[in-house]
Amino acid sequence: MSDFSAEAPAATAEGPAAAADGFRVWAVPGIPEVAAGDDLAKLIAAAEPGLADGDVLLVTSKIVSKAEGRVVEAGDREAAIDAETVRVVARRGALRIVENRQGLVMAAAGVDASNTPAGTVLLLPEDPDASARSIRDGLRHILGVEVGVVITDTFGRPWRAGLTDVAIGAAGVRVLDDLRGGTDGHGNPLSATVVATADELAAAGDLVKGKVAGLPVAVARGLSHVLAPGDAQGARALVRDARDDMFRLGTSEAVREAVTQRRTVRAFTDEPVDPGAVRRAVAAAVTAPAPHHTTPWRFVLLESERSRTGLLDAMRDAWIADLRRDGKSEESIAKRVRRGEVLRAAPYLAVPCLVMDGSHTYGDARRDGAEREMFVVATGAGVQNFLVALAGERLGSAWVSSTMFCRDVVREVLDLPAHWDPMGAVAIGHPAELPRPRPERTAEAFVEVR
Repeated sequence: MSDFSAEAPAATAEGPAAAADGFRVWAVPGIPEVAAGDDLAKLIAAAEPGLADGDVLLVTSKIVSKAEGRVVEAGDREAAIDAETVRVVARRGALRIVENRQGLVMAAAGVDASNTPAGTVLLLPEDPDASARSIRDGLRHILGVEVGVVITDTFGRPWRAGLTDVAIGAAGVRVLDDLRGGTDGHGNPLSATVVATADELAAAGDLVKGKVAGLPVAVARGLSHVLAPGDAQGARALVRDARDDMFRLGTSEAVREAVTQRRTVRAFTDEPVDPGAVRRAVAAAVTAPAPHHTTPWRFVLLESERSRTGLLDAMRDAWIADLRRDGKSEESIAKRVRRGEVLRAAPYLAVPCLVMDGSHTYGDARRDGAEREMFVVATGAGVQNFLVALAGERLGSAWVSSTMFCRDVVREVLDLPAHWDPMGAVAIGHPAELPRPRPERTAEAFVEVR
C-alpha cells in the first residue's frame, strides 16, 4: 500500500483549525477495472479502504468517466476535442489548450486516448461535482461514514514545467479556504489569500496514486477541518470567472481576440478612467509602422472636464455654423449635433494628431500627395493600435472624426502647434453594457487573389 504522512502546522486563531498531529494519505489497492454502469461507491467500499468520518476520498476522474460511459468511438481524436471545446485559449502546432464544457482550461479538452480500447477516447465526466456527490452519498449509505470526495485530473500550468493533479469535482469539501480579513502569524492583515484546498488535496493524492501504478483512489486522513457541511461548493467554484481572468488567452490568440473584439462603445459608466491605462495604450499606439523612420503621432489627452467641455463647445459652435451655411434647418442641425453626444458622455477624451515631421517634399502634386497619404495611413495604424490597447485595458472607446472638420478651432482651443493635424477624437471610458454580438466576417469578401 502506497502511503504518505506529514506533520500539519498547529492550528491558529486566524484561520480554520488544522490537525495539529499531522495527516496521512494512502492509496487504496484492489479497485478492479471499471466498466460503464459500475457503481463506484460499491467498488470502493468492496476494496475495504478503512474509511472513517472526516476522511477525504481522492478519486481519479478516469474511473469516474469509465463508470459513467464516457468512452466514445473516435477514429479522429481531434474531432472529439473539437466537440468538447468551448473556446481555444492557445494553439502551438498540434497542441491546443482549450476551455472545455466544464469550464476547465487544459490541453486537448481533457480528451484522453490512454488506458482505453483502440479506436476510442475517454471524455471527462459530464458533471464532476455531481459525480462526487453520488460517490459520497453511496459511501454514506453503504459504510455509514461521512467523508468528503474530490474528483481529480492531471493538468499542466502556465509558467510551470510538469503536471500535477487538481480538483475538477468535489462534494462535502471546502474547496476554497478564504483567509481574507484575518491576520498572519505576525499580525499582518491578509487581504488576498484564498487557498485552493481541493487542489492541494488532489496533488497530495497523486503522490501516492501515481500515474501508472493502477491505483485510482486515495484517502487523506487527519484533515477533517477541510470538510464542509452538506455538499458545500463544488469544484466549479475553482474556475475563475472570465472577467477576473488576467491570463485568458495565449499571446497570438489574445492579439486576434483584441483586434476582432474591439468595438465602438457609445455609453459609459461614471467610473473614472485610469490615466496610466491610457498612457500604456499610447505606448502601444506608437509602435505602429511609419514612413522614413518617423514618429507621425501625437496624442492630446483631455483629462479635465474643463478641457473637454471647452473643446466640445467650440467644436459644436463651428459645426452649427457649417450646417447653417449648408442651408440645413434648425431641426436638422439639432439632430446632427446630437450625434456628437458620445464625446460629451465620455469621462475621458484623447485627440490623436498627425505630424509630418521627417516627411519628404518632391515638388510635384502627385508625389507630395502620396507622401501625405503615407503619413495618414501610419497615423491610422497608430489610432487602431490605440483602440485595441484600450480594449486590452478593459476600456471602451469610440473614434469620432469630428475634429478633422474643424482643425483650426481644435488647434486654437487646445493651443496646438500649427503643423499638428487633429485626426478625430477618441471617447474613452468603462462600457455601460456589453456589446451586442457582431456577425463573423470571413476574408473571402475582401480578398482578390492574383
